[in-house]
Amino acid sequence: MGKTNPRKFWLFKTEPTSFSIDDLARAPKQTTCWDGVRNYQARNLLRDTVQVGDGVLIYHSSTDPLAIVGTAQVVKAGYPDHTAFDKNDHHYDPKSDPAVPTWYMVDIRLTQIFPQPLPREELQEVTALSSMVLLKRGSRLSIQPMTPAEWQAIHKLAGDREK
Repeated sequence: MGKTNPRKFWLFKTEPTSFSIDDLARAPKQTTCWDGVRNYQARNLLRDTVQVGDGVLIYHSSTDPLAIVGTAQVVKAGYPDHTAFDKNDHHYDPKSDPAVPTWYMVDIRLTQIFPQPLPREELQEVTALSSMVLLKRGSRLSIQPMTPAEWQAIHKLAGDREK
């Protein structure tokens, strides 16, 4: 019998002026590709580690307040980011080669919009989140791993006791 990988958890950052959780809610089937990641460490996570079924927290950055606003689930594992090859796309990368893709993306589907955003300041006060990558000084990575305990703590804060 095949070995199954345990479900992993991630935090995906997005600027709501570019793409918000409301945009995800309006997408066909509330599903979209998570494209435009142009950091090698985040790319490696998308390409090699993020898998179908993994949980995703959506974090609005470059806004006031900085906050976790909901959740999604990965519905398609890493594949080449086609926006890197499109000269008309703002994520175009002239050095990226379709034969040997540099950039990858995954597809996610909305699972929940939190009734109230969870501001970063509130997260910093929660002992169970003290080791969370997001809250580390200088942490700027747009795709970040989370522990199952952090995932549970976030849902408890959001008032979703079933997760």
